[in-house]
Amino acid sequence: MMNLKNLFMEKQLIKKKFILLGEIDSINIELIINSFSFVKHKVYYVLLCNKNDIVKNNYFKKSKIKIKEIINPIDFSNYNKNMLNIFNIENISKKKYANLLNQIKVANYLSNITKYDLITMPINKAIFKKKINFIGMTEYLGAINKKSTIMLMHGDNFSIIPMTTHINVKDVFKSINVKTINYFLKTVFKNIQNKTYSLNFKKIKFICYNPHCGEEGTLGKEDILLKKTIQKNKKIKGPYPADSAFNKIEKNTLFISTYHDQALIPFKILNKKSMNITLGLNYIRLSPAHGTAKEIKNKSQSDNTSYLKCLLY
Repeated sequence: MMNLKNLFMEKQLIKKKFILLGEIDSINIELIINSFSFVKHKVYYVLLCNKNDIVKNNYFKKSKIKIKEIINPIDFSNYNKNMLNIFNIENISKKKYANLLNQIKVANYLSNITKYDLITMPINKAIFKKKINFIGMTEYLGAINKKSTIMLMHGDNFSIIPMTTHINVKDVFKSINVKTINYFLKTVFKNIQNKTYSLNFKKIKFICYNPHCGEEGTLGKEDILLKKTIQKNKKIKGPYPADSAFNKIEKNTLFISTYHDQALIPFKILNKKSMNITLGLNYIRLSPAHGTAKEIKNKSQSDNTSYLKCLLY
């Protein structure tokens, strides 16, 4: 039986995190429940949520896991690893997403003052955009913290950073010019060299925008600008055509793309274990590399690999 001294030492050494529940109509609760036994000795976390969203969930009811309601979420002295430790964020509004907005602000505040990692579970981006007027969590956290945030998709084989995230493809080059490219790359290097993230990229490769890198302007002049700007930076290789850039990948390579799907498609196909890391905040924000997957909710088909990668990071 563990004595009090060993228990105290365990609570000091084990990494602590906050988890924001996110979308209820999703596999989020299922992932948390299915991973509970595996991680309870490896990481301590407080789930930030409305208690009723958990206790009314059928998947939770079947699990027979008990809840411990935390009064002070930054104090882990009374943490119970054999129970689901939650901080019950009371409703400030009957409107569902006004309540989520409050949860995000609380989560952001707690991670800022403690520097504990924040895992945000997937949200419904369409409703998030409609109710909060931001397309994604990365963008919203950047705005409320007044920081330039960067989305890093971190995988077991390679990682990618898109210059633009959740925007229409036709609008990509409306925000890309020499000034924005240089500022973006400066921000990327500043963050990936930050020891907080424990990143070790051996190579950094830039991907062209147009097919075949524009064929010297025949298929578009955007890549002429990219090539001229990128090749001034000796730390970056390329730019490379997107259709061949991923043919031969060295482990721990970072790819930078101009837009989301250009790199996310090969990334998700070729990485079995991956997660989303937001660079640029005062704390580490992580998120599983998938959406709400509500179509498989309560069907026992969910894969907790990405969620576990976030927990154990």
